[in-house]
Amino acid sequence: MNHDFAGGTEPAFIHPDRPEARFRPLKALHHFRELIKDKEDTAQVFHIFESLPRPGFRTDAEAFVYSDKGKGLRVSEPHLPNLLDDHERLRKLPAGSLAHAYCDFMEKEGLSAAGLVEEFDRFAPKQYGDLIEWYGHRQRDTHDLLHILTGYGRDALGEQCVLAFTFGQNPAIANIFIAYAGGLNMKKQVKSDAPVFKAIREAQKMGKACPRISEENITELLAQPLDELRKKLNMTPPKFYRQAHEQYRADGIDPYDMLAQAS
Repeated sequence: MNHDFAGGTEPAFIHPDRPEARFRPLKALHHFRELIKDKEDTAQVFHIFESLPRPGFRTDAEAFVYSDKGKGLRVSEPHLPNLLDDHERLRKLPAGSLAHAYCDFMEKEGLSAAGLVEEFDRFAPKQYGDLIEWYGHRQRDTHDLLHILTGYGRDALGEQCVLAFTFGQNPAIANIFIAYAGGLNMKKQVKSDAPVFKAIREAQKMGKACPRISEENITELLAQPLDELRKKLNMTPPKFYRQAHEQYRADGIDPYDMLAQAS
């Protein structure tokens, strides 16, 4: 849903028809096993998050959406995919900016912010148009930006590290469950001394030390030089992630295709 808060009646924080979140760990485990079979099956990730709701999410969402910053972003950035998929506009920002790195990444990987929304809408076709939904969508829609900011790729370990980073930012059990369970699956399938769990833990610590990206003004972030922005956000180069890649390559393993090689 494309939220529009520029005028009209203020939406409810929580729509009265929205069901209460339920904690269902066995359901989460089932969907994680399905995700292992196909890491591109994004719907399984959404199912896991639905099954492991984060305590405190509503409190954090309410505090942000009614803050001066949140109110401003509701008007200036009502729907991030519209901003993120306008590569023509983003390419007009300075060379070396987050915007250029983001466009390069998305075009190389054949991804779009709208594509992630489509995946989510297939999983959850009913939208409520409430403020908690808008807040949650910002966390969803900034996922690929985190790959650029942190330096973690779309390889198996990189995805686990982004989720661990996200846990540091927004401590949903689903984030850390997928991150460490995914790391355990990698260690099980691929024989290597690569520091998988150290990389995941490092990412978690970095996420905690950094401001919540989903609560930042994304338009402003996109225009800033990437290297300077990382320093401002207290992001450090991912040492153990890079060491893991070096070890995998020393072992004759392609870190971007390791699970396919192991199967």
